[in-house]
Amino acid sequence: MLKYLLLYFVLLISGALYGQEQKKVLVIEIKSNIDPRTTRYINLALEYADKTKAELIILEMDTYGGTVNDAKDIVELLLDLEIPVYVFIDKDAASAGALISIACDSIYMAPGSSIGAATVVVPDGTAAPDKYQSYMKSTMRTTAEETGRDPKIAEAMVDEDIEIEGITKAGNVLTFTVSEAIKHGFCEAKVSTIEEILKRSGIESYEIDRFTLDATEKIIAVFLNPFISGLLIMIIIGGIYFELQTPGVGFPILASLIAVILYFVPYYLNGLAENWEIIAFMVGIVLLALEIFVIPGFGIFGVSGLILTVGSLILVMLNNDIFDFSFVDDKDLFLAITTTITGLAGGIILLFVTGVRLTQTKLFKKIALQSVMESKEGYTSSFLKKDLIGKTGTSYTVLRPSGKIMIEGEFYDAFTRGNYIKKDEKIIVIADEGTSLKVHLYSEEDKLET
Repeated sequence: MLKYLLLYFVLLISGALYGQEQKKVLVIEIKSNIDPRTTRYINLALEYADKTKAELIILEMDTYGGTVNDAKDIVELLLDLEIPVYVFIDKDAASAGALISIACDSIYMAPGSSIGAATVVVPDGTAAPDKYQSYMKSTMRTTAEETGRDPKIAEAMVDEDIEIEGITKAGNVLTFTVSEAIKHGFCEAKVSTIEEILKRSGIESYEIDRFTLDATEKIIAVFLNPFISGLLIMIIIGGIYFELQTPGVGFPILASLIAVILYFVPYYLNGLAENWEIIAFMVGIVLLALEIFVIPGFGIFGVSGLILTVGSLILVMLNNDIFDFSFVDDKDLFLAITTTITGLAGGIILLFVTGVRLTQTKLFKKIALQSVMESKEGYTSSFLKKDLIGKTGTSYTVLRPSGKIMIEGEFYDAFTRGNYIKKDEKIIVIADEGTSLKVHLYSEEDKLET
């Protein structure tokens, strides 16, 4: 009986050992500048971690930093996690990278790597205004407190004026080597691989899963390419133009609408396109439409619409904070402006080069009206009951260039050849344009002719 009991316990222990589940470890790479795209990437990675029930997250980091706001958003995401997060600094964790590292539960560093230098700088390398430094210091301090690290040391990574005896002197922004970081509690150990981190953490059985963007996200990333953005702008302009040329066809405006969606959505999902920038684009289009269809000519509506439309197309490409371009690199600004102008110019050239050819194609002839109803064949567009050409009257409203006139006690819609006519001025009808009359100011020459 004792022999069977011993055999049972041996089998039970063996089954427990061999049936031990592997710990699910998700590795997320941060190896570029921290910006809105990084925030979206981390969001997607954390959603994937939740979906796959990852038990440990390791950030593999090598970055010189990026925007403070996006780093702060990532820090908040990490601090809210219920599972542990380690960071493996492969080479550099500077500025925003240092902030994200301090938010992790454990920090491991590769030989020759560093952490610190978190002073906020503008694109030309000079220090940003004090308000940004103050915000970064506060964020570094509170993050260090949250994860049990020395907040004064974290602040010294931002402010060169902070002096800590035996650690840093005034005039130097604090940056730790591996040994210094270990000594002062900002690194657990020097390691060369992620596997070494897991071994030091006592994790013997594990499954490493590296997060990668799915096919949909990769396609979205393609549309962030400036060349593709330029092509989409060409389609937007071309589609609107051809729809105006052939109202009711539908295909050109549909192509333009799809191009608008493909242009704005990727930038919006990646945190670059703000709601107000998209609204500005829509308002610009509405103002241009009003200028074309309601208020002939090209005045304040047209100019405002053009500025809003072009401006919004440029701004969605830039990580600006409501016209604050402090952290926008000159190269990015130049690229955004060049891409937009090239796309607009390309669209205009496309209209002139291919517009005539398109109207001659068999497909276009099938969808567009080709017959012409000419007046010599008996067709007329006039809805007026009597001939009013040569009749005189007064401008009932201001004509700029369209408005209302009064002739023999009756009101008519009228417009000028682009001239401005005040209210109650004497006018003469010079042409009948269907539902409207073309008029101009009654002059001495008209008096002689009559």
